Amino acid sequence: MIDDAPRARPAGELGFETIVYEKAPPRATITLDRPEVLNAFDFRMLRELARACEDASWDDEIRVVVVTGSGRAFCVGADLKSWEATLVGNPNEYWKWFGAFKDMHDRLRELGKPTLARINGIAVGGGNELQMACDLAVMVDDAFIRHVGLEHGSVPAGGATQWLPVMVGDRRAREIIYLCEEIPATKAEAWGLVNRAVARDQLDAVVDEYVEKLARKLPQTTRYAKQQLNFWRDLSWHETVNHARDWLALSMLGDEARGAIERFLSRGGGGRSDA
Repeated sequence: MIDDAPRARPAGELGFETIVYEKAPPRATITLDRPEVLNAFDFRMLRELARACEDASWDDEIRVVVVTGSGRAFCVGADLKSWEATLVGNPNEYWKWFGAFKDMHDRLRELGKPTLARINGIAVGGGNELQMACDLAVMVDDAFIRHVGLEHGSVPAGGATQWLPVMVGDRRAREIIYLCEEIPATKAEAWGLVNRAVARDQLDAVVDEYVEKLARKLPQTTRYAKQQLNFWRDLSWHETVNHARDWLALSMLGDEARGAIERFLSRGGGGRSDA
């Protein structure tokens, strides 16, 4: 049944399986909850993230949304094990999958309230793109950010190619994407990729501090400031993402992507890579 108005619901009624969604006004917390695969995205998780963002956008008691991960990782991007089974060699299915990825990003970026990435562990590929889609980010100082798409057959065009030049500058963006090397949290902070790199035992206190400060701001004024601040992200995103969706779907037919994914999984990679 379709509601006749946009109504928020109690978090427990939404029946999520791959995320934990909690509301304690003025904060909503979305926790990626597939720790056994380091919170890698599957199709269900993408859809559930989008629905949680929609609900948070409708709830007038929620002023700030925190995105984090369970276990030892924040998020490590797409689940390549499920890709190999369903998407490699099947561009139509990949096109649908990337549509869910794009919808999740749009819901998160456009929910009209400040969003804060609580980066509790490594953020790889689509996991870094997820934290970049948030307004602010606090990261544990013993974790790292990395993109590995150029080694695994997937151009990181789900946010990285669009937003890294805006956030860290052109040369650093090329270094991150081309070299596929780990960016320690302290370097990520120095480069402006995250706001703060903090000791693990300080993470929650710093997140609470940000939430408290953000929640005190006027909501309508903040919403419009966010819209204005999103200009360069939105411009680069909307000019490129649908082209990327089609190209990446067709790339699933090629030997390069197939071979890279098979080699990664044969090395015991566990199925995680760039989106």
